[in-house]
Amino acid sequence: MKKTTGEADIQENKLKELSPDLLNTLLKDHTTSKEGKQCNIFWATSDYEQLGKGYEYGSQILPELITGENGHVVMPRVLKHRDTQSTRSREMAEVFTPSWICNAQNNLIDEAWFGRKDVFNHEVTSKDGTHSWEINPDKIAFPEGRTWKNYVRENQLEITCGEAPYLVSRYDTTTGTFIPVEKRIGLLDRKLRIVSENTTTTREWLEAAKDAYRSIYAYEWQGDSLLLAREALLLSFIEYYRNKFGKDPQIKSINHIAYIISWNVWQMDGLKGVVPDSCGERVRMEPSLFGTIERREPCEGCLKNDLTKHNGIYCIIKDWRATDKTTGKKGKRIRFIDLINEEA
Repeated sequence: MKKTTGEADIQENKLKELSPDLLNTLLKDHTTSKEGKQCNIFWATSDYEQLGKGYEYGSQILPELITGENGHVVMPRVLKHRDTQSTRSREMAEVFTPSWICNAQNNLIDEAWFGRKDVFNHEVTSKDGTHSWEINPDKIAFPEGRTWKNYVRENQLEITCGEAPYLVSRYDTTTGTFIPVEKRIGLLDRKLRIVSENTTTTREWLEAAKDAYRSIYAYEWQGDSLLLAREALLLSFIEYYRNKFGKDPQIKSINHIAYIISWNVWQMDGLKGVVPDSCGERVRMEPSLFGTIERREPCEGCLKNDLTKHNGIYCIIKDWRATDKTTGKKGKRIRFIDLINEEA
């Protein structure tokens, strides 16, 4: 396996070389895919239309569009042209958060869970005003009544995730600076640190890491950012395994993690719970005395701002702890909005 650490841009050509099925898995959209026919996430941005056919706003992202000679088409926001960055910030409110702010906010989550401050690190501000953090080098201790497995399995969600800087911090999304495994501060990073601290064998580590990945969720509108988020989560798996055992995980393990990621990090309009742009006016033909009448019906959910009444395609995710009645296996398919209703 070629080394994939040390850089912000994850090249799709390397993923394709790693495993023929890997990129297909990371591009899959489970909501719109049908049995026997895979549908992929789509661009959902006009940034690539000048590249020609297949790069239109509504086109699916296909492997051949981002590999081979097109291997540098998709890249992190920090590496995009400044005009493109400005346009996306203006039109899609795309603003990425510096790692030190992600860390500070994630620290607040852990402070509430552990009942104490500075569990994984403490924040530092230098004399010139630069913000950073210093890692706690000691093995993490858990509060009475809670175990490391409870922490690893705690469900967490990053909304409108972009490149998912709150989940994994392989690089600072505002500067492109690569962050070593030991200094990472994402929610999934913290879970994987805990996994490494509390397991000894590769089997134990892999089972606990799967639990960690099953507990992390995120959604994003734009297809390129979503792919980058999925890739960052996958590369983090490889890097943490390598950091723990001094070697790379087996391809079957990498593909399994990619499958979990493809379910847990998905494309969605976060305000509606549907596939982006799938809501809209519907045309219905009704019989009449003189033939048929065309009736146009707007989306009721959009008109009334009712999450349950959109006519778009509601996004499907997996509850990995629930049993699917159809298959009898763990991993029940549910609509994301139903999960919200249950929480409410």
